[in-house]
Amino acid sequence: MKPYTAIVIGAGSRGNAYAANMKKWPDKFQIVGVAEPIKARREKMRDMFSLSDDACYPGYQEILQQPKMADIAIIATMDALHTEPALKAIELGYHLLLEKPVAPTPEECVAIAKAAEEKGVSVLVCHVLRYTPFYKTVKRLIMDGVLGDIQSVMAVEGVGNIHQSHSYVRGDWHREDETNPMLLAKCCHDLDIIQWLLDRPCKKVSSFGKLSYFTPENAPEGAPKRCFGSECPARESCPYSCDKVYLSEKSAVWMQRHAARGFTKEHNPTLPEIEEGLKNTNFGACVFHADNTVVDHQVVNMEFAGGVTASLTMNAFNEGGRYIRVFGTKGELYANARDTEITVYSFESGEKTVYSTVKTDESITGGHGSGDGGIVRELYEYLGGDYTGFTAADIDISVRNHLIGFAAEKARHEDTVENLDDYFARYGLKNDR
Repeated sequence: MKPYTAIVIGAGSRGNAYAANMKKWPDKFQIVGVAEPIKARREKMRDMFSLSDDACYPGYQEILQQPKMADIAIIATMDALHTEPALKAIELGYHLLLEKPVAPTPEECVAIAKAAEEKGVSVLVCHVLRYTPFYKTVKRLIMDGVLGDIQSVMAVEGVGNIHQSHSYVRGDWHREDETNPMLLAKCCHDLDIIQWLLDRPCKKVSSFGKLSYFTPENAPEGAPKRCFGSECPARESCPYSCDKVYLSEKSAVWMQRHAARGFTKEHNPTLPEIEEGLKNTNFGACVFHADNTVVDHQVVNMEFAGGVTASLTMNAFNEGGRYIRVFGTKGELYANARDTEITVYSFESGEKTVYSTVKTDESITGGHGSGDGGIVRELYEYLGGDYTGFTAADIDISVRNHLIGFAAEKARHEDTVENLDDYFARYGLKNDR
């Protein structure tokens, strides 16, 4: 069987991650084109896949004006720019590997799902946690009946204080009105995992949370509005100092790339280029004066069909990492996604059994616990026509799980408990999956 061909629309960190994994399996995939407005990223993709200049386009409009040139379109643009390229690519007959969140509104999410169904193309949404050894093991234990009938799930998304400050205080997702709320930008992974583990529709949802700490009221006395290039009395003690986050030997390279974006011609920026970015963008702002509106802690309470309950806690005030507890009629499972061990306590034996998984790096740079590679492998099998797996997050189920998040945000802002049957009906869907 010849390899599937693919084009990459959006060659930032996510587009690069999927393309790099495709490059590992040349017998299965071949990248034949790229669309990316930032020249350095576009050229990196060109060189990585030996593309001609004619196969490299400055934007999704230009590449999608061409006749269909591949089997698959990887849509990895910024969140707010998913809908137009996704709909156009579907119209042209591309299968999609679509970065999450699907789109910034329920209407756009449903429109993409309906367009894919009408055109008869496949769309896998990048809920990459499903494909990690950790969550696949949890799912298998539930499927095998080890825990009996599941009664409740508790999940924690520990965003991490530095990640929160970079992405959701200073960074691209720091304002709900410009991008997405936290439940869609970050936690649509977690909402998807909970529904996938329970394998039944969510019927009710409520939510509470707010932005409490990263506000002007909590700024150290005398702190200026700009962190970089200013004298701040808290510079030495503040964990969010630009010097510590972006300019030290411990700084995360992916954060440095974001900070220097638009001020460098290279994929890996120099310190002067990072400093130039900090001088001129919100990444150089004080975290207490960053014009941010996204929550720094939130809880979502859910009731699923059959009276099964679940809770998701998102919190910025931690080192970072996900935790889960699953409560069944035969036992309890608890685990930390950063670890290699999943522990199950059996009611019958009164003993604990430890199930080991492969040690992986859950971070973005670590490929989300090998989920980035896992979804690419799954895509190949899924498009083959005889898929027998249990992990694929197709567009229909993904959009339904997105709607849980949209409904939760409505509940949080309006102080309500949302009935999901009614909420789905507003968008022409039956809440039956």
